[in-house]
Amino acid sequence: MATDIKETAHAVEAATVMRLLPARPRLLALGEPTHGEDALLAVRNDLFRQLVEQEGYRTIAIESDCMRGLLVDDYVTTGTGTLDEVMRHGFSHGWGASAANRDLVSWMRAHNADRPASDRLRFAGFDGPLEMAAAESPRQALTALHGYLSPHVDAGLLPCSAEALGELLGPDDRWTHQAAMTDPTRSVGRSPEAGQLSLLEADLVSLLDAQTPHLIATTSRDDWDRARLYGRTATGLLRYHRAMADTSPARMTQLVVTRGRMMAHNLLALTERGPVLAHAHNAHLQRRKSSMRMAGKLLEWWSAGALVHAHLGQDYAFAATAVGTIRHQGVDTPHPDTVEGLLYELPEDRCVVAPRHLAAALGATRPTPRESPWFGYAPLDPGHLTDPDAIVFVKDVRQS
Repeated sequence: MATDIKETAHAVEAATVMRLLPARPRLLALGEPTHGEDALLAVRNDLFRQLVEQEGYRTIAIESDCMRGLLVDDYVTTGTGTLDEVMRHGFSHGWGASAANRDLVSWMRAHNADRPASDRLRFAGFDGPLEMAAAESPRQALTALHGYLSPHVDAGLLPCSAEALGELLGPDDRWTHQAAMTDPTRSVGRSPEAGQLSLLEADLVSLLDAQTPHLIATTSRDDWDRARLYGRTATGLLRYHRAMADTSPARMTQLVVTRGRMMAHNLLALTERGPVLAHAHNAHLQRRKSSMRMAGKLLEWWSAGALVHAHLGQDYAFAATAVGTIRHQGVDTPHPDTVEGLLYELPEDRCVVAPRHLAAALGATRPTPRESPWFGYAPLDPGHLTDPDAIVFVKDVRQS
């Protein structure tokens, strides 16, 4: 069996991944089974460089705050700010401390030097301004959208003034209170002010859409695209805060559903300007339903990858990353009867495998599901082996 599986494994290269796909996708999604490991981000970086040089990719999108990501994009495209500043303020989830993320940003800035705007690499965060413990205030997105529109449209078309918007938003700590994540009564998401803000947000987004030809002509397509991001973010945050105030049993499901939609909408918008490499947890990018247990309840939802695939069809491709060991987290050599155990017998430190070829090599054999001793790592599900278009396997994930 191992010999047959060995014949399915190849070097992790852009050309190899592309050969597994029917055509170059507009969105190539590379998942990871755990977060915070620079060894996996280094694989991502290498693949992105090859996709840029060989396949014409110009955008990378990662599982980070979409609003903060604008700082990184400004730096890599125009040199605005400093590397230290964008690593400190341009990432959420603590990703800015990653040496591999720093390497990525440095390389993108160097690559863009002296290149015309049309040929520059772009960076994006595609997650909402959300953390596990809290969600951001919609202030930044709403005021930025209003600020974009107000100089360029008739004042009579604006649904409110900037001052009125600020009064309804109130202090930011009303929105970001961490207790609201577990106690819906502490959330302002269903307050009268939040209801009014939702109506104003819908009017502002509608005005942005209605004035598209004029706005692109008087500003730029990039500025208009950025304003659309403000609108998507405001919409998503207000929905997220509304779900936080929900007292029904569906509350947690609504939160993960809303986050998945925000991710999907951001990814679909990014594909409008060319092919994109997206990087996030496998669970956010797979085509099948995602699930997790939280507070003793099983949550199920259609992730960003499933939603994007429904829109793009074959223009969406998903490569899932699997690992053998993460010894510094207690994840030791996988059992030989698991998918990871079978792949661990391969001689390569990293390889890419076609799931359909792996399934054929296994034949009637059904691998045992791997049990993780560490909550931060999610093994492959052998029951859905052919959900991804490719499996990238990293034998040993060493501590950064």
